[in-house]
Amino acid sequence: MNKRTMSLASPRIVVCHENALARITLTHSPLNVIDFQMMDELREALTHAEQQPQISTIILEGDEKAFSAGVDVAVHTPELIKTMFEKFHGLIMQIVKLSKITIAEVQGACLGGGAELAMVCDMCFTTPDAKWGFPEIALGCYPPVACTALAALVGEKRAADLIFTGRAFSGQEAADWGLATEAHAGDDLQEAIQIRLDHLYKLSPAALAHAKKAFYAWDSIHLDKGLARAEKIYLEELMKTEDAKEGVQAWMEKRKPVWKGF
Repeated sequence: MNKRTMSLASPRIVVCHENALARITLTHSPLNVIDFQMMDELREALTHAEQQPQISTIILEGDEKAFSAGVDVAVHTPELIKTMFEKFHGLIMQIVKLSKITIAEVQGACLGGGAELAMVCDMCFTTPDAKWGFPEIALGCYPPVACTALAALVGEKRAADLIFTGRAFSGQEAADWGLATEAHAGDDLQEAIQIRLDHLYKLSPAALAHAKKAFYAWDSIHLDKGLARAEKIYLEELMKTEDAKEGVQAWMEKRKPVWKGF
């Protein structure tokens, strides 16, 4: 097997090309929190993979402890939130528009922006005991990508429950609800992914790229407009409330937030 570690390896990610596969591993210990550096490196790695005609599939993975615990809370402040949206939502849209098939491999924590990263991949394989959730509401904010796209995957009522309560749920539940493709424990997770890869390797990368473009035609229109609206509400309305500032400040000070309701 032609396997080599790319020069894009860094403290945040490691990229490995294996013939038709590009494997991107998040390596920001201990919980693969997505900071600005990781966003930039992921976008660069995806751009590089997109330009390689021999690559048909991209796997995004973390480690046993965490796929990703989400976007760095420190960049949710009024001074940084607009830049965060530009970088993170730019990354999300890049993944959605890739011509390559994307697969998320989820173990451990998969929360907030990490769960959003996994949910926009074409397929997602998770361990049953992985900890999923969209806990942003506990910080006095909300997850724009999930608000825009989660209902299409799990249904409106369940999406409302998960976003409005911020409660955690298991990888098995994620698979049962359609947020993940399948849930497997231990070595069975790798075997399930390999079965899909073996199927994909037999197919034309050009045909897969065009099929993907056609498959997401309506969703792409919805995501473009919906995410823009979710950002507008967040920046122009939510960030003007005292509660939005209090939620992030309380988290940084390691105390319970005191909500004012405005």
